Order: sequence, then structure tokens, then C-alpha cells
Amino acid sequence: MKTTSIVLLLAGVSVTVRLAAVEFDLVIYGGTAGAVTAAVQAKKMGRSAVIVCPDQHLGGLSSGGLGWTDSGNKAVVGGLSREFYQRVWQHYAQPDAWRWQTPDEFIESRGGRGKSDDDRTMWNFEPHVAETVFEDFIRDYQIPVHRNEWLDRATGVKKTAARIVAITMLSGKTFAGKMFIDATYEGDLMAAAGIDYHIGRESRAQYGEEFNGVQTGVLHHRHHFGVLPVKISPYKVPGDPQSGVLPRINVAHPGEFGAADHKVQAYCYRMCLTNHPENRVPFPKPAGYDPAQYELLLRIYAAGWRDTFGKFDPVPNRKTDTNNHGPFSTDNLGMNYDYPDATYERRRAIIQEHTTYQQGWLYFSAHDPRVPAEVRQEMNRWGLARDEFKDNGHWPHQLYIREARRMAGKFVMTENELLKRRATPESVGMGSYSMDSHNVQRYITPEGDVQNEGDIGVSTRGPYGIAYGSLVPKPGQADNLLVPVCVSSSHIAYGSIRMEPVFMVLGQSAATAAVLAIEAKERVQDVPYARLRARLIADGQVLEFNDPNAIRDVDTRDLPGVVVDDSNATVMGNWMHSGAGKRYVGRGYRHDGNARNGGASARFTAQLPNAGRYEVRSATPFNNNRASNTRVAVHHAGGVHVTTINQKTVPPIGELWTSVGTFEFPAGDAAVVISNPGTDGYVVIDAVQWLPQ
Repeated sequence: MKTTSIVLLLAGVSVTVRLAAVEFDLVIYGGTAGAVTAAVQAKKMGRSAVIVCPDQHLGGLSSGGLGWTDSGNKAVVGGLSREFYQRVWQHYAQPDAWRWQTPDEFIESRGGRGKSDDDRTMWNFEPHVAETVFEDFIRDYQIPVHRNEWLDRATGVKKTAARIVAITMLSGKTFAGKMFIDATYEGDLMAAAGIDYHIGRESRAQYGEEFNGVQTGVLHHRHHFGVLPVKISPYKVPGDPQSGVLPRINVAHPGEFGAADHKVQAYCYRMCLTNHPENRVPFPKPAGYDPAQYELLLRIYAAGWRDTFGKFDPVPNRKTDTNNHGPFSTDNLGMNYDYPDATYERRRAIIQEHTTYQQGWLYFSAHDPRVPAEVRQEMNRWGLARDEFKDNGHWPHQLYIREARRMAGKFVMTENELLKRRATPESVGMGSYSMDSHNVQRYITPEGDVQNEGDIGVSTRGPYGIAYGSLVPKPGQADNLLVPVCVSSSHIAYGSIRMEPVFMVLGQSAATAAVLAIEAKERVQDVPYARLRARLIADGQVLEFNDPNAIRDVDTRDLPGVVVDDSNATVMGNWMHSGAGKRYVGRGYRHDGNARNGGASARFTAQLPNAGRYEVRSATPFNNNRASNTRVAVHHAGGVHVTTINQKTVPPIGELWTSVGTFEFPAGDAAVVISNPGTDGYVVIDAVQWLPQ
């Protein structure tokens, strides 16, 4: 057995202590869900594996409060990841699992949707249930776990040439292995091993992406101030810059649209709350509570906003997975930029700041007399769940590290692969959730208003493959390391990949490749894809998927006549990008956020080659939440024709187009203006078409 040594200073005398360096086929650093599936897969393939992690509780966010699974298309979740959700279903199939609620009451809380799918999976669950499932995996496969072990990031990675030989913890424990997996949210082993990585947003130009970089002026999820009927001043005395700026607002320039930066999307805790009186613990007043930190929230309430409880998503037994929602919520904007590379001590301070902020937000919302009475009353119906996180004051043990380091590996996943503009080589799993980035900063606009920036929510238009090359470093940097969590991807692509079911999929695939590399005595970069693919498929992984319900985007070049996409329209007011519809023109469409105020308009201007009669059509991706009275003004040779169209129902022409009428136009400029005065739902702008008659 290999040994290592550490030097201790005891009473002024140096003492050398020799510690055994335990050898395994696969050493996994991290306690996330992906770490567990990696270890299980190694054991299933007949190899030894160990989990070494700073965590006390296994499962990361999956057992840390994220019980409302962001799954996308569940059909592409295979292998051990699907088995996890099947084991969750098996738990809730037992009558004694329903202590505070019946299954029927849970279904009712979810709007009538069932608690499980036909294949006996369940995707909404309590934190302690998820942790139990992970611990069952560990027990069933007899996987050794070393908890509360922190990698010595300065000198703890021993390499011989391009191979990691062993890793040493701050405790002095050393773990030798043939293969290593970094399954942390932070990428600490990857970084300590000298692997290239990136923090922050790349520019749009770096990878030829549309949705990367600084997003000033882009409003997506309603997590911004554009949802309010009035502008909000960032100053202590409204409108007076000399009075100073309210807390948690960035006074620096936010950056140019599309430019790169080193800022990180906001973190928060996914809280497990309950409104059951017997299980409810009132929100505590945290040490260091400062009501001044929430002054901006009072102005938002004064503007009429009341959607505080929009993401109290139900999980069983009258509990929630509570997430950020709205312009000022649980996301702690701008307080995590240095977290990815920070020391352990600094990270603990950042985590504590997030705890104080979020617990303070709850306490403020429940008790401050300036908060609207109806908000306070509703908040006081809720509390922490007494039977969750019992060893941590009923507070989640895992901060939601939405993004930290991202490896710059052999292959970089970008939005171009996710949107299927380019084929993904050597798929080892699939994702399908939207490209989702939370806000990065709260800044002051040139007009002197406060605004949130960085929020993105763009559909991937169906499932996409994730390349094996995104799990391995560049050749020559580390021959025996795989990274299934901090994968090699751009910021915007990681916004979709970073979902817990995907991490479990990639953990299994990484372990499979590691074992094949051991068997063939190869570098991980050289594992033959045909062998890897065959084993992944045999073990239930989904590598390709022909989705009959995939979103079908229409290229303007394939359409007759003259077509102007919304991306080329001149807009006024707040329009938010979306791609949730099943069919649309171009790369998505925009909506007005259900503003109904007449303040949003879009002018589509075409260059008609010839004078004559043209039928004007509007592309209207439909939904029952759309406006039935969207205003359309056609500027033609005889003047202006104003009418309304119904965007709630299926468009009559090809399920995409609604005819506005046929008109005479001169050659040259022609315009159609779509706007939202007095509308009764969301107004959508997608494209306008002029067809010669």
C-alpha cells in the first residue's frame, strides 16, 4: 500500500505522520448527484470507486431543496439518472410516505397533474427523500464515502507528466487512483490539476453565439423591472443621485451589449417551505439582519407588484421548492463574482452573506410593517419545514451554485450545438431544458432607473446531444481526469446543461469512459467512441432522440414573398424573447409580458420590390394566454388600416399565419405596426409577411 506523510508542529517539535494513500480504480471528488451516479456505474462495471467530498450530505442540490426538477423532456433522461427518479416514485408509492398530505391533495396542489409518469418515475420530491435515495445507492453498491474532506488546492494534486497520481486533503488523507472525476459544482480538482477553465460570460463573437455576453436591454423571464408600470429610481431619495444609491445596486457601467465579462449569474437557496401548522417553523430573524437591504423591494411593492409567491412550487406533504421570482427575490445579485476561484474561507463568507440575505428577505417580507399587509399575511402562513435539514436549523445545506468554473476542454459546447445549428459529435447524453441564465447584476440605466441584467430563457427547440469531448480536458493537460459537472461549455450553453438530471447522466457516462480507459490503458481523450457508445446504450443512456413534438422553426429564406422577422423590427417598450412555442419564424419570438398598457409596439418595415396588391400576414405562435385583441396597423398606399387579431387560437394558415388583409402598396417602404393598448393577454410578435397577389 502506498504511503504519504505530513509534518505536524506539536509543542514546537516537528513530527512526521505517515498516512496510507488508499488506491482505487476511480477516485471521485465531490458529493453531488453526478458523483453518486459515477461511483455506482464504476461499481456496476466491476471496478473500485470512492467518493471523497467536502459535503456531509450527498446529492448536492437534488437533496438540498431542488425538488421541483428542471427536467425538460423527460424521455431523454436515461440510465442511473432515471433510476433515481424511479426510486423516488417507489418511496411515494408507500402509504406512510404521505404524512402531511394525501396523494390526491398533492395532485390538486399541482393543478390536477399526476404525481408520477406511466413509467413509474416521480420528479417532485422532498429533500430528505432524495438524500435517502442517494444513501441507498451508496449502501446497495457498498461505495466508501469520505465526508468533510477538503482538497488541498495548493499542493494536493500529485501528477506524473499528464497523469494525476493522487489527491491529498487538508486533513492529510491521500487517495491514489487510476482515474479521477471532478464532480464538484466549483471544479476545484480540475483547477488544482492545472486544467484550462473559464469564469463568466464569453462575448457573442467568441463562439458565434446570439445569446451570450452582457444582456443590457434584453428582458426575458419577468425577473426585471420592465414588468412594473412605472420606472423605479435607484437612489435613496428618488430621482436624486446625490443622495446615494440603495443597497445591492451596481454603480459601475454594466458593460456593452454582447461583450464578455467575468461576472457570474446569481446564487440562492432552493428553500423547502411548508404551510402545515404542525410542521412549520416560523422564519428566524438572522444575525446581522438589516431591513435597509430591502428598501428597493418596498418601491417594487409600491409600484403594485404582488407576485412574491409565484415560485412556491409544490412538492409532497404540503412543502415547496421555493425559487427566485420577480425583480427582487431570493437571488442575491452581484454578491458571488469571486466565489469560483475564492479560498475556502472566502467562500464560507460568501455563503453566509447569501444565508443572511435570504433569511432576511423572508423575515422582512413577513414582519416589516411597510410591506403590504396581504404579502405579510401570506408570508406568515409559511415557514421552514421542521422535518427537513434537521442538523442545519431546517435551512438547506447547499447553496445553489448555478455556475462557477467551466472547463475549456477538448470540445466546447455552445448554443450552436444546443440549437442544432451544428451537429454534436460523440453524444454521451442529452439535455433539453431551455438555455437559462439568472440575472447577473442590478445596474442603473442611462435614464437613471434601476434594471436587472443577465436573465435569459431561450428554448433549445428540443433535445440535443452533449459531446464526450466536453467531459475531458485538452490532450496533454490531464490524461485520466473527467469533469461531468463543470463541463466544457459556453456560459449560455451551460445554462441548459446545468440541470441535475443531466449531471447524473454525465456522471454515469464519465465513469463508463474512465473504466474503458483503464481496461485499454488509454488516455480518456482516446477512448474509442464506438465502444463507449455501445456500453452507454446497453446501460440505458439516451444518446439520440427523434422528438415528434420538437419545436419547428421556420427560416425566412424558405418563405415566399417578403418576410420581416421580429429580430429586425423596430421596437418600443419592453419586449421579452421566448421560444416556448411549438412553431415560429427565425430563432424565437417576443412578447410584451402581458403589460396591456399600450407602451409596447413593434414596427415591421419591408422593402417591396414592386408596386401592387399584397396580402399581409402576421406569424402568431398561439397560446390560450395570448391576447384576443392584438392591435395591428397596416400602412399602405391608401392610408392606415387598423384591426385586431386573435392570438389565442390556432392560426388559420398553416397553424402559424393569420391574414390581416390585402392592400395596395407602392414600391419601397411598407410598414406594419403591432401594439398592445387595452389587450387581454400576452401580445406576441414573430414575423410579418407581404405576399404579392
